[in-house]
Amino acid sequence: MNSPNSQILEATAEAPDRLDRFLAAAFPDVSRARFQKLIADGRVSVEGNPVLETRYKLKAGQNITAAIPPSVEPEPRAEIIPLTVVYEDKDLIIIDKPPGLVVHPGAGNETGTLVNALIAHCGDSLSGIGGVKRPGIVHRLDKDTSGLLVVAKNDTAHQGLSEQFAAHGLDGKLERAYQAIVWGAPERSRGTVSAGIARSNSNRQKMMVSKSATAREAITHYEVLENFGNPPLASLIRCVLETGRTHQIRVHMTHMGHPLLGDPTYSQGFKSSLNSLSDLARDAVMSLNRQALHAFLLGFEHPRTGKALSFESPLPDDMTKLLRALRQQSK
Repeated sequence: MNSPNSQILEATAEAPDRLDRFLAAAFPDVSRARFQKLIADGRVSVEGNPVLETRYKLKAGQNITAAIPPSVEPEPRAEIIPLTVVYEDKDLIIIDKPPGLVVHPGAGNETGTLVNALIAHCGDSLSGIGGVKRPGIVHRLDKDTSGLLVVAKNDTAHQGLSEQFAAHGLDGKLERAYQAIVWGAPERSRGTVSAGIARSNSNRQKMMVSKSATAREAITHYEVLENFGNPPLASLIRCVLETGRTHQIRVHMTHMGHPLLGDPTYSQGFKSSLNSLSDLARDAVMSLNRQALHAFLLGFEHPRTGKALSFESPLPDDMTKLLRALRQQSK
């Protein structure tokens, strides 16, 4: 039952022990439950003979071999989750993603994702496109970022859209723009942040601006749309991405000294700034419960027809409420 791609683990018992317990101790990266399943499947041998009993008593000096096949990602199942469909045809579907919705399954989020909802909505048409856990997904938004997201429904669309997103608009086909509400206001009303991004060494959940060899090029163009207060307590900005790195806008705005309001990861140093807001604005930030970031504009060339498509999404209610409160305080 050992496939050619199986990982082979070998060890020698130094003292009598139960087979499953010995293997779990010898190879801590593999769970005891996994070894019990491997034993039952006949993938563990003692002195060259398959053993099917997890409680098998080993003797000192016996040689044990375990063949671990490559893990196979479980296929996401269909779930009826309400979706706001902006556009749909036989090749693609555009969703206005609400905050809080994870795009594709992962550790800790095996269900309740956009992929689960799309499988229910689109049926078998997504099968096998772009990987088991990411069928049809060509780009993503952070869980708590709202806005427009396009998904391919067949291989032709997936390839065409993936090429456009890989070019990040440099070929003139793709346009993506975001609206964000940040603390303070950049000195210049418009500009470009060009700073590489890498994963933080101290917190693997965070990204950071870095000049290290592992940093990836990241370029964000921004424009200040509206200031709130004099001097500005906060501002509404428009961001256009020339690259697509994890947390790019959030990291670049923080690097400029203007993290996004409500961002639980990057605006920790601005908690005291809440005291400068009116009660109404402070309540709006607290109830936001996420970074104030919305993907409002998405334009691309249809992968089959070549027609230029462009879509806009209005700010969601939570960001609209926050803007209203900031404007009222600024009067």
